[in-house]
Amino acid sequence: MRNITLAILLLSLSVHLAAEQVDTEQLEEKSKQLAAQLGMQLKARLKAAIEAGGPASAISVCNVSAPRIAEELSKDGWSVGRISLKLRNPANRPDEWERATLLAFEQQLASGAAAVSLQRSMIESREDEIRYRFMKAIPIDGVCLACHGEQIAEPVQAALAEKYPRDEATGYRLGELRGAFTISKILDDRPD
Repeated sequence: MRNITLAILLLSLSVHLAAEQVDTEQLEEKSKQLAAQLGMQLKARLKAAIEAGGPASAISVCNVSAPRIAEELSKDGWSVGRISLKLRNPANRPDEWERATLLAFEQQLASGAAAVSLQRSMIESREDEIRYRFMKAIPIDGVCLACHGEQIAEPVQAALAEKYPRDEATGYRLGELRGAFTISKILDDRPD
């Protein structure tokens, strides 16, 4: 009888763990989709702004459009945003886990990992909630260099000084880590 009870408990536990794994995989897939949507929409608007008015006009896209795109994608309990270690917008300051993840991404890049492959997820349990968290690296590409690179044209510098007087997000080279998409979803609110 004892062996049967133990077998039932183990079977129940393995079914529960398998269900959690499926949920985690679904959460990760949705997170990747949201990160890709934010990246594609932002990049498309940046390219359109650059084509229409040059790199200086792209700054207002990051200043105004990027937060709007993130807000539009933040629905059905999902929270979507961008963070960085070198801030342009103070609202994009990483929390402790995000900062540690960005530092880990930098170490992985230095060890030869491809920036596009860098991602991390976890389920975080706090007193008041259980939350799924996901981050995906944002590498510097050609479009980014006009406003984030080592050599920035004077009109872009002036626009940056106006919109972001405390800008730290310059001096990057192609392929370096600009920051990350940060995605989360509250899985369970705990009562107070």
